[in-house]
Formats: sequence, structure tokens, C-alpha cells
Amino acid sequence: MEKTIAFNKKAKFEYFIEDEFEAGIVLLGSEVKSLRAGKVNISDSFVGVIKGELFILNAHIGKYEKATIQNHDEKRYRKLLLHKNELNKILGKIKRSGYTAVVLKIYFNNNNRVKALIALAKGKKEKDKRQTIKEREWQREKGRILKNTN
Repeated sequence: MEKTIAFNKKAKFEYFIEDEFEAGIVLLGSEVKSLRAGKVNISDSFVGVIKGELFILNAHIGKYEKATIQNHDEKRYRKLLLHKNELNKILGKIKRSGYTAVVLKIYFNNNNRVKALIALAKGKKEKDKRQTIKEREWQREKGRILKNTN
């Protein structure tokens, strides 16, 4: 059973999610301790390419208070660990126009390893976002109607 640490709600509103990948993250010890304490924010984070490798950019992992001088930088780039074929697939899609890679969630897997669920996504236009809002409101209304009839 996985334990979700952080979830990016904005991603599904801003993008059409096409494909999802599970990736490991290279972290320091103080970062893992901060993740266990829940001091993370990935709402503005995205996946970037640096020298042919994928990194999580703009993710904020708070400082661990009990760490010594060797505490981590809160917004440093964090390398993603993927299989070669997954990496090539993501890099190929990102090079196309309109595609980007975003972080959907960070979690601990069954073996207590920190993993990131990243997705290949295509940006939504304003009318698509309005349609998403309409569908969400309809689902809420439908739930209210069903609740009132019971």
C-alpha cells in the first residue's frame, strides 16, 4: 500500500494527461526526513531536461529542523531515475511542440522508497478548462440529487 506525500491537483486541471510513469528520485537524507514530515509542495513543479536527463524543477521540500549544517537546498534540482526506454519515450514526446512532463504526485511505495508519478501532458486551452469545470459541477449536482432522493 502506497502512502501519498504530495499531490498536484493543478496538473489535471491545466493539462490533458496522456501517459504516466513511475520514477525514482535521487534525494538527500534530510530531504527524506522532510518528506516523512510532509513538508513538500509540488503544485508549481515540472520536469525539465538537463544534459539528456530528467530532473524535477521548482519542487519545494522544506528544510529539516534537526539536520546539521549539511541541510539541503529547498528548491534544488532532483534527478529522476527511469528505465532507458521510458526516458527515451519521454524525451521524444517533450521535443514535440505542445508536450510537457509534470509531476502528479510523490509517494512512498511498498518498499518505503520515495517515488514520483510523472505524466506526459498536453496543455489545455481556456475553453477546455471551462468544460472541465462544467463537468465537475455536474458531478457535484448529480451527487446532491442522488443524496436527496435517498
